[in-house]
Parts: sequence; C-alpha cells; structure tokens
Amino acid sequence: MSLLIATQNMGFSPVDLFMDADLVVKSVIVGLALSSVWVWTIIISFTIKMLGINRKSEAFEREFWGSSDIAAFSKAHAQNELPVAKVFAAGMAEWRLSTKAKNIDRAGTRERLATAMDATIAAETDRLANRLNFLATTGSVAPFIGLFGTVWGIMRSFSAIAAEQNSSLAVVAPGIAEALFATAIGLFAAIPAVIAYNRFSHRLNQYEARMGRFADGFHGTLSRELELEV
Repeated sequence: MSLLIATQNMGFSPVDLFMDADLVVKSVIVGLALSSVWVWTIIISFTIKMLGINRKSEAFEREFWGSSDIAAFSKAHAQNELPVAKVFAAGMAEWRLSTKAKNIDRAGTRERLATAMDATIAAETDRLANRLNFLATTGSVAPFIGLFGTVWGIMRSFSAIAAEQNSSLAVVAPGIAEALFATAIGLFAAIPAVIAYNRFSHRLNQYEARMGRFADGFHGTLSRELELEV
C-alpha cells in the first residue's frame, strides 16, 4: 500500500518530468524541444514558399509561351526573383553576349546557353534546399540525443538504487520516466523532420525538373532564332 501511495504522489506529466529532471536531462529536453520548434517552422514556411513559387512559375511560363516578343518579355521581367525567371534571365544574358559579334559561333552559342541555364538551375535548387539540411540533420541526430538522455536517466536510477539501497518503484521510477521522456522528445523532433525532408526533396526534384523543361524549351526557341541570324 505504501508503494502504491508513493508512486501516485510522483508527477508524471511532461512539466513534472521536466522539472524533476537533473541538469543534463533538462539540457537534452530543451535542445530537442527547440529543434522541434525550428523543424516545424521550416516545414510550414517551406510549404507556403513552394506553393507560391509553383503558382507564380506556372503563370510566368504561361505568359512566356504566349508572348510574341522575347525582348519585351525580358524587359518586363527584369526584376523577377522567381527561380524559373532567373533561368530565363541567364539564357537571355548569354544570348546577348554570344550574338553581339559579327561572326556568330552557332555551336558554341548553343553550348554556352545550355551551360548558363543549367548552372542557374543548380544554383537556384541549392538555394531553395538551403534550410532542408537542418531537417536531415535533426532526423539523423535527434534520436541519438534522446538516447543519451535515456542512458543518463537510467544511470541516475541505478545511482538512486545504490544510494538508497532500495530497488522499489518509488526509487527508480523518476529516473526511468525522465529517460523515456527524453526519448519521446527525440522521436517527436526526428519523425516529422525525416518525413518532411523526404517530401520536400521530392518537391524540389519536381521543381528542378520543371526548370529543366523550361530551359530546354527556351534553348530550342533560341536555337531556332540562331538559325535566322546572318
């Protein structure tokens, strides 16, 4: 009966577990909680960002393919910061540089156009993926940080057994509860990070392929234009 009363008096809510934990376990929990907050911030902001980019890119491409004057279109979108617009701007910049000479190297121009746009696609993809590295790192590391808190809490439980010379639940339960709580926080941070990283990587691959298709189409347009140059 005394054992039942003792266990009932112990707090096992998340707040109680945190407040009763020692400094090491508290540090682990706080670090993982902050990581989890940042993970969800990245998830929400990246989702909103990609939705906007895809919607605006679709409008940009629709307007481009419906335009009859590439020079006027380029001037109208000179300040456009969309990734696909930067691919277009890179192609136009190389086109102007390569066609201003009297004798145009057609094969060289085509190669330089492809290189300029491919480099811009790679740079824009890297820029979009910048913060996703944190998701990958959190998904890989958070469970092990939580495991460290688990090991520390179990060690604390064994220390309590040695100090009290008593292996009752009232002695070992607090340390074990803290240990399991640290593990849970680690998984809470890691699982959404892994899911989001995989999902966002797929979306980035799709958008990179979209920029590649636009670049190929634009390259074909400029190649046909190149044939008309004397």
